[in-house]
Amino acid sequence: MDTIETADIGVVEDRFFTIPEFRLGDGSVLPEATIAYETYGRLAPDGRNAVLITHGYTGSHHAAGRNPANGNQPGSWNGLIGPGKPIDTDRLFVVASNMLGSSFGSTNAASINPKTRQPYGPDFPNLAIRDIVAAQKMLLDRLGVRHLVAVAGPSYGGYQAFQWAVAYPDFIDAIVPVNTAPWASVNTDKQLAAMEARLATDPDWNGGRYYGSGECKAALTEIRIETLKRYGIEASLAPRYPEPAAREAAIRQLAANWADKWDANSLLILRRALLGFDTRPDFDKIKAKVLYVLCRTDALFPPKIAPAVMQALEAAGVAARYFELDSELGHSSSGPEHAKWSPVLREFLAPLIAKLA
Repeated sequence: MDTIETADIGVVEDRFFTIPEFRLGDGSVLPEATIAYETYGRLAPDGRNAVLITHGYTGSHHAAGRNPANGNQPGSWNGLIGPGKPIDTDRLFVVASNMLGSSFGSTNAASINPKTRQPYGPDFPNLAIRDIVAAQKMLLDRLGVRHLVAVAGPSYGGYQAFQWAVAYPDFIDAIVPVNTAPWASVNTDKQLAAMEARLATDPDWNGGRYYGSGECKAALTEIRIETLKRYGIEASLAPRYPEPAAREAAIRQLAANWADKWDANSLLILRRALLGFDTRPDFDKIKAKVLYVLCRTDALFPPKIAPAVMQALEAAGVAARYFELDSELGHSSSGPEHAKWSPVLREFLAPLIAKLA
């Protein structure tokens, strides 16, 4: 257990950064690309004490503290980020960035296309993870960050951490990819097609041009219920809701609350961004230290993938450490079970923090 005395950050707020004429890797241009984000702690005068927190596929950038825009609920990594915590905001400046193309405030398909003055809908440009990370780099540059101590995040956030390591090797000291892999599924194209077909069953879908109607909330809610169960929500809620019917009702309510805030097209935008994603061929570019964390019960990224990842990192000369989180909460374990891996994260970051001015 992490016994060092800690404190919560308190109230935080959404901030926004807009990039005019943001050019994507495929050559297309977004007239405006806005990123929503939160910050915790203070940036040092030399701009070198920053940590970037990335989020999961259907998650948000609300990582710590309590944000009124998110119902004043604690952030997803609240137990890890704050004064005296492993990601110590007494020493570190933390930026939690929403993904371009996601929901919760960043430019996505619901945003207005200046050319048509209508929501982009299915015409939203095809992003890649390299574009999401490039936008984050521009955000950090604007904030005055000159160097990152680490990039850390779970699931899709871990994809971003690996992309950061290969795209900007001289800009970061470490990455902490959690419940993730350095590559996307080879079945991403099939998953994308299946997701679009599922959304198309909603009467409101209209080929992705549903803005101003019911916005596919029925389909989104059912998709979210299945996702939460796949991520291990039933084990997480069992102590509070021992009766199956009550637990099912709680899951449905959580799913409906999420669907109210999420844009269905973001599921496709972010899934499409994974097509061809694989950082393994570029492992020899990595200069950052790596703390790779998987959960014993995660069905999406099971620990059996760890040996091959660690061997590939070692072969590329990367200093890497692996930790297996012993939890029944599966893919969603990293936040709720923070106490089980906080000591490892603290130990990993300590020498990097000690070097700060």
